[in-house]
Amino acid sequence: QVHLVESGGGLVQAGGSLRLSCAASGRTFSTYAMGWFRQAPGKEREFVAALSRSGGSTAYADSVKGRFTISRDNAKNTVYLQMNSLKPEDTAVYVCAADRGSTGWVTAVTWSSGYESWGQGTQVTVSS
Repeated sequence: QVHLVESGGGLVQAGGSLRLSCAASGRTFSTYAMGWFRQAPGKEREFVAALSRSGGSTAYADSVKGRFTISRDNAKNTVYLQMNSLKPEDTAVYVCAADRGSTGWVTAVTWSSGYESWGQGTQVTVSS
């Protein structure tokens, strides 16, 4: 497993932007498929965005398509989530996840059970 630490969360007004970062430990970051999930109070964890190990495949929840972008910098062992045009309903704890399984080599994994490592999360609050 890999150790993941998220950062970049905060309070922003509706329509604003934030960029979340997820830093991974170790030297094998490039071998991991990565994903972002979120959990709002009283709700179940939901998929937000995913990126295959190869970087060639991405997937987004319908609710964030066109507003959020996932990317990775293997030299920095970091995956990012650029969030634009934020809405109050985007308020949640955002958590990144990583997995070395073969499914994620070329596929963007959108299910939480497909990930073996999880960060602690970073709070994003969008005010109206």
